[in-house]
Amino acid sequence: MQDAEDAVQDAYLRAFRFFGGYRGGDSRAWLLQIVRNTCYTRLRSKPSHLSNTTFDEERHIEECGLETPEMIAIKSADIQLVRAAIQELPLKYREVLILREVEAMSYAEISKVLNQPLGNIRTILFRARQQLKRDLIKRYETFQHQADGR
Repeated sequence: MQDAEDAVQDAYLRAFRFFGGYRGGDSRAWLLQIVRNTCYTRLRSKPSHLSNTTFDEERHIEECGLETPEMIAIKSADIQLVRAAIQELPLKYREVLILREVEAMSYAEISKVLNQPLGNIRTILFRARQQLKRDLIKRYETFQHQADGR
C-alpha cells in the first residue's frame, strides 16, 4: 500500500514539474502515462518477489445483504477464475484489457497512455479478449470437473 502511495506521489510531482510541457489534449491520458511510467520505473528498481502479490478482492467489494451464501460462493468462485485468468495474461494484453474494460478508456486514450499506434491497441485488445475467453473456458471446465468429483 505504501509503495502505491509513493508511486502516485512521485507521478504527481513529475506531472507538476513537467506541466509546462503539456500541449493540451487529453489530460487524463497524459497523467495516466506519467503514472504508468513512474510505476514501471519503481518496479524495475524493486525485487521481483513483489510481482507475486495478490489482490484481495474481498477487501474491495461491497457485500450485498440480499445474497444467499450459495450466491456469494458462486460469485467468489467466478471472481477467482476471472482474476487468475487475467493475471496469467501476458503483460501487454493485461494492461490494455484493464485500461479498456476497468478504466473505460477509449482506444485513442489507451494509444496515448501506452504510446502505441491505434491499430496496435485494437489488435492487442482483440487478442487479449480471445485469450481470456479461451483461458476462462478451460478454467471453468476444470472447475466443473473438480466440482463433479471427476
